[in-house]
Amino acid sequence: MARLLHWIVVMLLIVQFTIAWSMPDIHGGMRPVGLIGWHLSFGAAILAVMLLRLVWRLTHREPAAPDTLSVPLKRLSRGTHVLLYTLLLALPFLGWANASARGWPVRLFGAIPLPPLSTTGSRLGLWLGDVHGTVAIVLLAVIALHVAGAMYHLLIVRDRTVQRML
Repeated sequence: MARLLHWIVVMLLIVQFTIAWSMPDIHGGMRPVGLIGWHLSFGAAILAVMLLRLVWRLTHREPAAPDTLSVPLKRLSRGTHVLLYTLLLALPFLGWANASARGWPVRLFGAIPLPPLSTTGSRLGLWLGDVHGTVAIVLLAVIALHVAGAMYHLLIVRDRTVQRML
């Protein structure tokens, strides 16, 4: 299940970042149509899968880090995973709060309406949209670190860590 949820999130993120880079800049008076609507829907889907993934992780033991890794690398790995979970949960909430401040509905899988996280016109909700963009860039950097760690396991340590996730 952990492997399946991991790869679902990866696929959703690929689509989400493609949409985010393709959609128009958001400014006052815009409506959530086209790519913006898709961005909201995929963000809600990422949040739902990440909440499921968090529940799974909290109720199932995490695989042990290979004995071949040093303590600092084990800490880096653990910290990277905690940061990934944190960012992948925070980012959709930030976007959702911003959408709510704009008066835009957010729907899970495009069908199930979610309650607003901020009032329409909320200065905090609108500011969280700027934070959302910055956190997305941080997420990309942490993803790069995660992939670098996977490549380290595959090409240098040559353990079964990557194969375990395929």
